Amino acid sequence: MQLKLRSTPQRMPWAIALISLVLVSCATQPPSAADAPTCPTAAQTAEQLRRYIALEPMPNPEGPLTADGAACGARRFISALTATHGPVIGYKAGLTNPAVQQRFGVTAPVRGTLLQKMMLPDGAEVPAKFGARPFLEPDLVVEVGSSAIHTAKTPVEALAHLRSVRPFIELPDLTVADPSKINGPTLVLINVGARLGVLGAPIAVRADESFAQALRDMTVRTSDSTGKAYPPAPGAAILGHPLNAVVWLAADLKAAGITLKPGDLLSLGAFGNVPAEPGRRITVVYDGLPGQPSVSVNLR
Repeated sequence: MQLKLRSTPQRMPWAIALISLVLVSCATQPPSAADAPTCPTAAQTAEQLRRYIALEPMPNPEGPLTADGAACGARRFISALTATHGPVIGYKAGLTNPAVQQRFGVTAPVRGTLLQKMMLPDGAEVPAKFGARPFLEPDLVVEVGSSAIHTAKTPVEALAHLRSVRPFIELPDLTVADPSKINGPTLVLINVGARLGVLGAPIAVRADESFAQALRDMTVRTSDSTGKAYPPAPGAAILGHPLNAVVWLAADLKAAGITLKPGDLLSLGAFGNVPAEPGRRITVVYDGLPGQPSVSVNLR
């Protein structure tokens, strides 16, 4: 199945009218006493939303941005974005590689939120300019099977509360004017770059050590339609084991008072990155998983 996006949802007339109402609502929302210091104002969130919808980069935050202020701004932004992108369907872990964490000045992953209309089917066709600062990341998604996932402490324990594993190409967007100045709080503020993602077919989970080892030891290979191959990555590139990202997300969400439910999707992190070049078909293959699954996206 191939989805062709002749016009992005953001630019459809009904969406534009709805966005206008959301922007007015955001801009007139009074500040709350519960807002964290450095939390963006309602007017700043409205401008962030406008630029996100228009695929325009937003100015980098001025002055210091605290972790709490960034989380506050992200909650406000995501709440407004649900008007056009649908309800929350899951979460993503970002900065799941120690070297990348060091580059962004953090010592742990960061969390973003996935909305319903961000997800596209395998083989989807999208514009190469799908965002303000677009690129692609080979990734992996798991589907939650039980809220008991919050009790998991190890990869095998996590498998017992998952329904499936799915190949995934994330299409993130670093939406600020100067990506070189992004740090951990800024990344949280922009919802860890969540924009779009392409989901492959689900792979049934086996809650045993052999399946856990297959995920850890798999090789994620990415190539494009010109024959170019990008550097491969092992499953262990994500926190030593991709399911460690599940354990981290479940614990982080629990600490935030959020309970995962069956069907929720968790994006586990990047196995590299690929430029968004028009006319390319990007394919990711997961060597070592049952059936050697893959997922593709077409850039026009």
